[in-house]
Amino acid sequence: MNIVLYQPEIPANTGNIGRTCVATGSVLHLIEPLGFRLTGKELRRAGMDYWEHLDVRRYMNFTEFVEKNFTDQPDAKLWMATTKARKVYTQATFGERDYIMFGKESAGIPEEILVDYEQTCIRIPMLDTIRSLNLSNSVSIVLYEALRQQGFAGMQKEGALHHMDWRLQSTGQECAELRIP
Repeated sequence: MNIVLYQPEIPANTGNIGRTCVATGSVLHLIEPLGFRLTGKELRRAGMDYWEHLDVRRYMNFTEFVEKNFTDQPDAKLWMATTKARKVYTQATFGERDYIMFGKESAGIPEEILVDYEQTCIRIPMLDTIRSLNLSNSVSIVLYEALRQQGFAGMQKEGALHHMDWRLQSTGQECAELRIP
Protein backbone atom coordinates (compact mmCIF):
# COMPACT_ATOMS: atom_id res chain seq x y z
CA MET A 1 0.00 0.00 0.00
CA ASN A 2 0.95 3.63 -0.38
CA ILE A 3 0.22 6.36 2.17
CA VAL A 4 0.33 9.94 0.92
CA LEU A 5 0.56 12.94 3.23
CA TYR A 6 -0.33 16.25 1.62
CA GLN A 7 1.73 19.00 3.28
CA PRO A 8 1.92 17.46 6.78
CA GLU A 9 2.55 20.02 9.53
CA ILE A 10 3.18 18.08 12.75
CA PRO A 11 6.40 16.03 12.93
CA ALA A 12 5.08 13.61 15.58
CA ASN A 13 2.18 12.62 13.31
CA THR A 14 4.50 12.00 10.36
CA GLY A 15 6.87 10.02 12.59
CA ASN A 16 4.03 7.84 13.88
CA ILE A 17 2.73 7.33 10.34
CA GLY A 18 6.24 6.41 9.18
CA ARG A 19 6.41 3.77 11.90
CA THR A 20 3.02 2.40 10.84
CA CYS A 21 4.25 2.25 7.23
CA VAL A 22 7.34 0.27 8.29
CA ALA A 23 5.15 -2.14 10.31
CA THR A 24 2.89 -2.72 7.30
CA GLY A 25 5.41 -2.59 4.44
CA SER A 26 3.72 0.51 3.05
CA VAL A 27 5.43 3.32 1.14
CA LEU A 28 5.15 6.84 2.58
CA HIS A 29 4.79 9.69 0.07
CA LEU A 30 5.26 13.27 1.32
CA ILE A 31 3.99 16.20 -0.72
CA GLU A 32 5.72 19.48 0.17
CA PRO A 33 5.89 21.92 1.73
CA LEU A 34 6.39 20.10 5.03
CA GLY A 35 5.80 21.95 8.28
CA PHE A 36 9.09 20.59 9.70
CA ARG A 37 12.46 19.22 8.70
CA LEU A 38 12.82 15.47 8.36
CA THR A 39 15.89 15.60 10.59
CA GLY A 40 13.98 17.20 13.47
CA LYS A 41 14.21 15.95 17.04
CA GLU A 42 10.40 15.63 17.29
CA LEU A 43 10.26 13.33 14.28
CA ARG A 44 12.93 11.07 15.81
CA ARG A 45 10.93 10.78 19.03
CA ALA A 46 7.85 9.66 17.13
CA GLY A 47 9.39 6.99 14.96
CA MET A 48 12.76 7.91 13.52
CA ASP A 49 14.35 4.79 15.00
CA TYR A 50 12.44 3.02 12.24
CA TRP A 51 13.04 5.71 9.60
CA GLU A 52 16.04 3.89 8.04
CA HIS A 53 13.67 1.00 7.19
CA LEU A 54 11.03 3.29 5.68
CA ASP A 55 10.51 3.70 1.94
CA VAL A 56 9.77 7.44 1.91
CA ARG A 57 9.42 9.57 -1.22
CA ARG A 58 9.13 13.37 -1.45
CA TYR A 59 7.46 15.55 -4.07
CA MET A 60 7.53 19.30 -4.62
CA ASN A 61 3.76 19.45 -5.25
CA PHE A 62 0.65 17.39 -6.01
CA THR A 63 1.20 17.58 -9.78
CA GLU A 64 4.67 16.02 -9.49
CA PHE A 65 3.26 13.28 -7.24
CA VAL A 66 0.57 12.36 -9.81
CA GLU A 67 3.00 12.46 -12.74
CA LYS A 68 5.53 10.20 -11.02
CA ASN A 69 3.06 7.62 -9.71
CA PHE A 70 0.15 7.24 -12.10
CA THR A 71 1.72 7.42 -15.55
CA ASP A 72 2.95 3.82 -15.36
CA GLN A 73 0.22 2.47 -13.06
CA PRO A 74 -3.16 3.01 -14.73
CA ASP A 75 -4.79 0.36 -12.48
CA ALA A 76 -3.78 2.08 -9.21
CA LYS A 77 -6.39 4.28 -7.53
CA LEU A 78 -5.85 7.41 -5.51
CA TRP A 79 -8.19 7.42 -2.51
CA MET A 80 -8.75 10.76 -0.76
CA ALA A 81 -9.44 10.53 2.98
CA THR A 82 -11.51 13.59 3.83
CA THR A 83 -14.28 14.62 6.19
CA LYS A 84 -16.05 16.05 3.11
CA ALA A 85 -16.57 12.63 1.46
CA ARG A 86 -19.98 11.04 0.97
CA LYS A 87 -18.65 7.46 1.11
CA VAL A 88 -17.34 5.65 4.22
CA TYR A 89 -13.87 4.06 3.98
CA THR A 90 -15.33 0.58 4.54
CA GLN A 91 -17.28 0.95 1.27
CA ALA A 92 -14.04 1.24 -0.72
CA THR A 93 -12.44 -1.75 -2.40
CA PHE A 94 -8.71 -1.19 -2.03
CA GLY A 95 -6.13 -2.64 -4.40
CA GLU A 96 -2.67 -3.65 -3.22
CA ARG A 97 -0.98 -0.85 -5.19
CA ASP A 98 -3.50 1.86 -4.36
CA TYR A 99 -2.64 5.18 -2.73
CA ILE A 100 -4.50 6.66 0.23
CA MET A 101 -3.99 10.39 0.62
CA PHE A 102 -4.50 12.42 3.80
CA GLY A 103 -4.43 16.21 4.07
CA LYS A 104 -2.54 18.52 6.35
CA GLU A 105 -3.65 18.67 9.96
CA SER A 106 -5.01 22.23 9.87
CA ALA A 107 -6.98 22.13 6.62
CA GLY A 108 -7.15 18.65 5.06
CA ILE A 109 -6.89 18.14 1.30
CA PRO A 110 -7.77 21.29 -0.70
CA GLU A 111 -11.16 21.21 -2.38
CA GLU A 112 -9.44 22.13 -5.66
CA ILE A 113 -7.89 18.64 -5.57
CA LEU A 114 -10.89 16.80 -4.09
CA VAL A 115 -13.30 17.95 -6.80
CA ASP A 116 -11.49 15.77 -9.37
CA TYR A 117 -11.66 12.65 -7.15
CA GLU A 118 -15.29 12.52 -6.03
CA GLN A 119 -15.61 8.75 -6.65
CA THR A 120 -12.57 7.90 -4.54
CA CYS A 121 -13.17 10.29 -1.63
CA ILE A 122 -13.70 8.37 1.61
CA ARG A 123 -14.36 9.34 5.20
CA ILE A 124 -14.17 7.88 8.69
CA PRO A 125 -17.56 8.15 10.44
CA MET A 126 -17.60 10.30 13.57
CA LEU A 127 -19.94 12.48 15.56
CA ASP A 128 -20.37 16.06 14.41
CA THR A 129 -19.04 17.42 17.71
CA ILE A 130 -15.45 17.17 16.43
CA ARG A 131 -13.82 18.41 13.23
CA SER A 132 -11.61 15.38 12.62
CA LEU A 133 -9.53 12.64 14.17
CA ASN A 134 -5.78 12.85 14.70
CA LEU A 135 -3.94 12.34 11.40
CA SER A 136 -1.86 9.34 12.51
CA ASN A 137 -4.97 7.64 13.95
CA SER A 138 -6.85 8.24 10.70
CA VAL A 139 -4.04 6.73 8.63
CA SER A 140 -4.00 3.63 10.83
CA ILE A 141 -7.76 3.14 10.63
CA VAL A 142 -7.97 3.34 6.84
CA LEU A 143 -4.68 1.56 6.11
CA TYR A 144 -5.57 -1.44 8.25
CA GLU A 145 -8.95 -1.74 6.54
CA ALA A 146 -7.17 -1.80 3.17
CA LEU A 147 -4.74 -4.44 4.46
CA ARG A 148 -7.60 -6.48 5.98
CA GLN A 149 -9.27 -6.56 2.57
CA GLN A 150 -6.07 -8.06 1.17
CA GLY A 151 -5.86 -10.70 3.90
CA PHE A 152 -2.89 -8.96 5.57
CA ALA A 153 -0.71 -10.45 2.81
CA GLY A 154 2.87 -11.04 3.93
CA MET A 155 2.19 -9.88 7.48
CA GLN A 156 2.63 -11.84 10.68
CA LYS A 157 -0.91 -12.73 11.76
CA GLU A 158 -0.18 -14.83 14.82
CA GLY A 159 1.81 -14.02 17.94
CA ALA A 160 3.27 -16.06 20.77
CA LEU A 161 3.85 -15.55 24.47
CA HIS A 162 7.49 -15.02 25.48
CA HIS A 163 7.49 -16.43 29.02
CA MET A 164 4.27 -18.38 29.26
CA ASP A 165 2.40 -21.09 27.34
CA TRP A 166 -1.16 -20.97 26.07
CA ARG A 167 -3.38 -23.85 27.12
CA LEU A 168 -7.04 -24.62 26.64
CA GLN A 169 -9.21 -24.88 29.74
CA SER A 170 -12.05 -27.41 29.92
CA THR A 171 -14.48 -24.48 29.58
CA GLY A 172 -13.02 -23.73 26.16
CA GLN A 173 -11.47 -20.43 27.25
CA GLU A 174 -7.80 -19.72 26.61
CA CYS A 175 -5.49 -18.74 29.45
CA ALA A 176 -1.78 -18.51 30.13
CA GLU A 177 0.08 -20.87 32.45
CA LEU A 178 3.41 -19.96 34.01
CA ARG A 179 6.24 -22.35 33.19
CA ILE A 180 7.60 -23.63 36.48
CA PRO A 181 10.89 -25.60 36.36
